[in-house]
Amino acid sequence: MTSQTPVADAPPRPYPVRALYDRLTTRWPLLARLVKFGSVGGVAYVVDVTTFNVLLYVGSPALLEGKPLVAKILSTLLATVVAWLGNRYWTFSSRRSERPVREFVLFATSCTLGLGIALIPLWVSHYVLGFTSPLADNIAANVIGLAMGTTFRFIAYSTVVFPSGRRARSDELVRAGSPDSVSDSAVCR
Repeated sequence: MTSQTPVADAPPRPYPVRALYDRLTTRWPLLARLVKFGSVGGVAYVVDVTTFNVLLYVGSPALLEGKPLVAKILSTLLATVVAWLGNRYWTFSSRRSERPVREFVLFATSCTLGLGIALIPLWVSHYVLGFTSPLADNIAANVIGLAMGTTFRFIAYSTVVFPSGRRARSDELVRAGSPDSVSDSAVCR
């Protein structure tokens, strides 16, 4: 008579998509960060595009009718707060600063520079080339400009706002018993 191991003793099998994600991100850690960055960016993108279009085209007259640059600035400011929260607490959670105000200033500065980069195609399309339709404004601002700004932001976040090694250093200070770092690190966890 053979003994069979009960099913309950077998380790749970991960979902196929989760197993693939785990395997890929273990092999390429940057991929995990890019997936998280893209997810946070996707949420911020929806906030950005929705706010831009509501300000520019909803209502009669729309709140910012004929002012696409102002609408884009405001929509980007709102999306910036959403993106900072997502990146700080998820994408770069192991690299966040013990000084969140300084981190937010660096993040906002990076976003502002990214906004400037994203405004270039909108300005050229709308004011230089004369393409003033909603479709032209959206392609210039939310496709071309967004791609340019997003590339800049990822590089800036990875190297300036959330540089690698930051959390490891603070953890070493906590273990060493530094009174200054204990209170600051406890806030960030």
